[in-house]
Amino acid sequence: MPFPTSRLRLIPILLMGLGSCTVGPDYKKPDTTDITPATWRWQPSAPRDDAPKGDWWKVFHDSELNRLEALALADNQNLRAAYARIQQSRANARAAATDWFPNFDLNSRNKRERTSAQLPTPVPVKIPSAQINTFSQALDLSYELDLWGKVRRSFESARAQSESSAADFNNVLLTLTGDVAATYFQLRALDADLASLRRTIALREKSLGLIQQRFTAGTIQETDVARSKTEVATAKAELADIKRQRQEASDNLSLLCGVPATSFKLAERPLHGSPPSIPAGLPASILERRPDVAAAERIVASRNADIGVATAAYFPAISLTGQGGYLSKDTGSLFSADSRVWSIGPSLSLPVTGFALIKANVRKKREAREEAIANYRQAVLAALKDVETTLAQTRYRAEQSAAQNEALAAASQAADLTRARYDSGTVGYLEFLDAERTRLQTERQANSVTAQRFIATVKLIKAMGGGW
Repeated sequence: MPFPTSRLRLIPILLMGLGSCTVGPDYKKPDTTDITPATWRWQPSAPRDDAPKGDWWKVFHDSELNRLEALALADNQNLRAAYARIQQSRANARAAATDWFPNFDLNSRNKRERTSAQLPTPVPVKIPSAQINTFSQALDLSYELDLWGKVRRSFESARAQSESSAADFNNVLLTLTGDVAATYFQLRALDADLASLRRTIALREKSLGLIQQRFTAGTIQETDVARSKTEVATAKAELADIKRQRQEASDNLSLLCGVPATSFKLAERPLHGSPPSIPAGLPASILERRPDVAAAERIVASRNADIGVATAAYFPAISLTGQGGYLSKDTGSLFSADSRVWSIGPSLSLPVTGFALIKANVRKKREAREEAIANYRQAVLAALKDVETTLAQTRYRAEQSAAQNEALAAASQAADLTRARYDSGTVGYLEFLDAERTRLQTERQANSVTAQRFIATVKLIKAMGGGW
């Protein structure tokens, strides 16, 4: 064999030095108790253990939304890119872990060479030319003993980076599903506007026909006819603009779902009803679910481990190198006992004049950790702000919706009464037009507020990390 058995037994003894010590600070999660409230301002904690988790969009009980979310999860290209980044970071972590183990290389060197008969020599000695064969089959060993935990800290840093990438993927996933739902509800609000405008156009065209008959009969002025035509044309212009907005929303949905816009179709269906009530949960639990907060915390762990890697440069690096194999001048005797060769020995590397550079590098890594801690605390504050803001939105949007529905009911009643009075000739056409415009405007505002309630609910779920 290439190495004598007695010397091979020394390797496990040397490997026991791996657990001697690990330099650098051990990781402790940054404290956020000073910035984390006990309860929310806008809503008391009321978690429901039976509420859906993961596929949060299913709480809306909308089969079309469920289909679009499934398309986005399967075909969105940004999501695929984020998944590829996870795989890259995991590969980096596996690569860092390989430094724990010895590195073996099998080297086969075979050559035939001819030496010169005219070599320069200090004495006039004639050396004849010759042809030499060299056949070598050797196994090379190299291994750096992890006496100070440099490899362990490197792996710790790479693993934390990998976990941060996984949290980033979940953040991309949450953002994608939230954008799909918000865009979907925006499109459904436009469908409600289309329905309102079509009803208005139908009523105004009917009114125009009656007004033309009354004008022909000489009971009204021609200005009423002109105004009626203006209202019909204005409503049609608004309808065309809403159709444009809906097409843009549809194209945005197709991009999110990874489907070509030319082949993406979504039937009209006006948005009605109210969104589900979402329990807010405890602030502390929100911080554990938010993927952006989790990613920021894992970056802190990675930067903390980097301090240990930099600190290890203060201490000597001990490497073990060896070689064993066969060397011969011909292939026939290459693997004979007399052709065996081997060598083994440690090497020591100790910094002598580079301590100032090492100190500066350690300081750099410590400041990088402080930066990561500040970013983590900022992510916590942003998460708390998001939840408080969206809780306020859901509360005030509900109040706004109730008031807007009351206004719509009153505007509809006023328009009907004004129409009856106009038909009886007790009010002029301008008053009738004003009542109709108010009803249409109030109805479209109600559609918009309904959509904003659904979108605010989506934002609340997203602010809570996608589940509860």
